[in-house]
Amino acid sequence: MYKNAVVTIDAVDYANQLNKARLVPDQPVQTMRTLVPDGVVQDVDSPVWTFEISGLQINVSGGLADALRDANGGELDVVLQPKAGTGQATATFTVLALMPEFGGEQGEWLTQELELPVVGQPVFGLSS
Repeated sequence: MYKNAVVTIDAVDYANQLNKARLVPDQPVQTMRTLVPDGVVQDVDSPVWTFEISGLQINVSGGLADALRDANGGELDVVLQPKAGTGQATATFTVLALMPEFGGEQGEWLTQELELPVVGQPVFGLSS
């Protein structure tokens, strides 16, 4: 179960502002069928990663939306840990900050959804 997560972006924990935080790979596979009946050659590319987040749109100091707006176009270091504690799975990676949504509908929570591109490959490990 994904709860009591740790999501730090540039060393600030934003887990209490998010309801989704996940790394999503895009890993194309090329297939070539050859001239023999069972002839198939396949090649797998390296994955390109996206960090998907959604949650509250907090536009003041201490808010993730505010931090993303300030860092727009810059690189941010992220640690994603689906469950807090020692010995838990972690992913450490760098994302490019994108401009978040601003505003919303009357009587509704201000929310945001973003797909942030990951620079290079995540490093997977365990928390200490």
